[in-house]
Amino acid sequence: MKVTIKLFALLGEYLPAGAADNAAEIEVADGATPADVIRRLALPRESCHLVLINGLYRPPGERDDRPLQPGDVLAIWPPIAGGRD
Repeated sequence: MKVTIKLFALLGEYLPAGAADNAAEIEVADGATPADVIRRLALPRESCHLVLINGLYRPPGERDDRPLQPGDVLAIWPPIAGGRD
């Protein structure tokens, strides 16, 4: 089945060839979870801070629990720091 993966900031370097605008459509096995995709793309787990499926946050303990569905959008951001004191 096909899902869209969006990787932001430094994680963008892990996108497959042909990706555009920080996103790529990829083929995943039926029943694949966000954690499966993270492993498949060899993303450093410590860099996968914010994970959303179709705009809904998935905390680390739930990334193995929710199978992706055809057409889902999986977006991943690394930890972000900065701002004003």
